[in-house]
Amino acid sequence: MHSPRRVGHITRDDNSIPQQSSRMCATLRHSMKKSEAILGLLRIPVDALAALAALLLSYRLRSSSVDLIPGVRLLDPPTSLPAMDVYIAEFALPGVLLFLAIAGLLSLYILRTDRSGWNEVARIFVAAALWLVCVMAWFFLVRRELFYSRLLLLHATALIVLFVGSARAAVLLLQRGMLKMGIGVRLVVSIGAHPLPEAAMYVLTKDRRYLYLGHLPDLLSLEQLEHRRHLDLVVQTDPDSSSKATLALIDYCRSNHIGYGFLPPVLADLPHLLRVERLGLLPLVQFQPTPLDGWGRVFKRLFDICGSLVLLLLFAPLFALIAVAVLIESGAPVLYVSHRVGEHRRTMIGLLKFRSMSRNADARKPELLSMNERKDGPLFKLRCDPRVTKVGRILRRFDLDELPQLLNVLLGHMSLVGPRPHLPDEVERYDPYQRRVFAVKPGITGLSQISGRSSLPFAEEVRLDLRYVEEWSLLLDIWILWRTVWVVLGGKGHA
Repeated sequence: MHSPRRVGHITRDDNSIPQQSSRMCATLRHSMKKSEAILGLLRIPVDALAALAALLLSYRLRSSSVDLIPGVRLLDPPTSLPAMDVYIAEFALPGVLLFLAIAGLLSLYILRTDRSGWNEVARIFVAAALWLVCVMAWFFLVRRELFYSRLLLLHATALIVLFVGSARAAVLLLQRGMLKMGIGVRLVVSIGAHPLPEAAMYVLTKDRRYLYLGHLPDLLSLEQLEHRRHLDLVVQTDPDSSSKATLALIDYCRSNHIGYGFLPPVLADLPHLLRVERLGLLPLVQFQPTPLDGWGRVFKRLFDICGSLVLLLLFAPLFALIAVAVLIESGAPVLYVSHRVGEHRRTMIGLLKFRSMSRNADARKPELLSMNERKDGPLFKLRCDPRVTKVGRILRRFDLDELPQLLNVLLGHMSLVGPRPHLPDEVERYDPYQRRVFAVKPGITGLSQISGRSSLPFAEEVRLDLRYVEEWSLLLDIWILWRTVWVVLGGKGHA
């Protein structure tokens, strides 16, 4: 892979950096650490000024007698606000220091970060919320009095988020401008018998924080590199702790003050599932099957309980109407229990659905297997299934037949969001890779359901379900539920 930002492929015969880059190397080497430190420290006074401006403006908004709507006074004039000098001394300045302390605890002042802008914004929101809680607790529990003005406090919280976020954006733009000028860029080479993986190559050639100089076959090539002392990072692609070559490379990097890193080949495609633990003083790279381990599982379960209870109450009248419609057309039973494979393939769940087929539908399935339209995997799907009733077609069109699965969620058999639940005879034909989807509970909806539903090829369905398993977050669940509403109403990909 080549890129305009890549100086060139380095080999033992071509071990020189072009002259225009060599002049830049000394600048990069000396300014890189300083620029990160300066920008990291700059965030502290910038945040302090932004928070102070937010507190002063909130005071001004509350003390102003100007009506938002001419002739209509929405708020009574403030009677408990202190004088401006007292407000600044007793609240504004301590409030700024409190916000800086909370932001520091949330790692908003680390000198080097690879966090995204959205992650930064989320931490600012959390810091502002914690600041609000601390202020209320101080006045109510310590001073045993109410705050000067509840509206002022709300204004202050919102403006802190707005001003601090805007100030951080300005610092980020400054950093990007410096990177374009070559200030703060890290010089990187890779080394080893194997080439750099495509994912790592993409980051090093596209991210402005790095200048990738190319790949070297061994330590000898690195030692012969003319401007090797200007390097910031050497990435080894084939580490072996018992290899003398690896130990020699590490010693060389340590002796020459060059950063050393390695890419574990066996886990190169699962970077977001790795975490570093400790065995005493020794670091241990540990594989994590899903972020749902630990607190993630607790939060998801609480979300499922609350969500299913709200939806059951909301859809209770619709439950009654559907039950009556099914009874009138085809009689009892109203519900159909489909036995599906549950989490870890260790449990079977009785998946509840409003009955949308004739009562002898399961007995007729063998005679229809030859008509199966899904030839790309173990699933059975028939668009014009003769077993579906008239009411069932309406229920399936809007997925109303799956509403009783909210009871499965409440009972803990399923989740609101998760991989699609499948039948035991289908699961028996899964290969080992496809069985990884059972790391979590199946869901009523999921990433594959909102991306094509029954029209999706089975391999793509598995890929999306695995992506959900490996990248789960509560925000992803909320987004999938929101998208489900529009996918169902639009009928996209429905059989």
